[in-house]
Amino acid sequence: MPAVIQLKQPLSTTNTFTLATDARSTGDLAPAQPASRALSSKALYLEVAELLRQRIFQRSAGDLEPGSWIDELKLAEEYGISRTPLREALKVLATEGLVTMKVRRGAYVTEVSEQDLNDVYHLLSLLESDAAGVVATTATDAQMTELGKLHEALEATVPDNSDSIINTQLVDTDRFFSVNEQFHMRLLAIANNKWRDQMVADLRKVMKLNRHNSLLKTGRIAESLDEHRAIMSALYARDAAATVAAMKAHFKNGLEAAG
Repeated sequence: MPAVIQLKQPLSTTNTFTLATDARSTGDLAPAQPASRALSSKALYLEVAELLRQRIFQRSAGDLEPGSWIDELKLAEEYGISRTPLREALKVLATEGLVTMKVRRGAYVTEVSEQDLNDVYHLLSLLESDAAGVVATTATDAQMTELGKLHEALEATVPDNSDSIINTQLVDTDRFFSVNEQFHMRLLAIANNKWRDQMVADLRKVMKLNRHNSLLKTGRIAESLDEHRAIMSALYARDAAATVAAMKAHFKNGLEAAG
């Protein structure tokens, strides 16, 4: 059983959120006094969505695994909230593709099919390679330095990465994923297209459902680092075409490892 994850502001009669217990209650959380804090209760479902999102990404055995049914009553009791904000949180995750709502059956953690992976990686390849090409020609020297430092941080997550065969047991994979994502998201931010950013953010959430499987394959971490080195080399050269090609190769190899 997973450890109970506490909300940043645990619910109690003395906190911002309290359960409405009178006959007029609809089962949602009613804001406690003072009235100036009333708006804060509206964000509860978003906080719950983030907690559930991270649990889904962690892929812990027996806890919100792909394809598993989501026990709303159990989760509501675990978090000490009513089912209304929980259901709102599940709707948020459903729009992101992380949860699948089935009529008269409830909510399930989404299972990513081979076709799903192909579609997601295809779109990410198009969107992020385009962004990379923009960055190669428009980034300032300071922005290029930022990307270089993030790449160095990625290299630092892998001990003795000069060897082509890396012992994945010595790698902090969560840190690797975190820095890798920071690099990609910073590159997108520099490219400066909010519509592309939103599409990529949603697609990456679905990709994360399968990410641990791909990285743990023999040699994939070393390959990923080599691909990032190629991307940085092209960026430093201000070669848009080479940068686009390197990013596309990165996603192509990532898809092959994920499949």
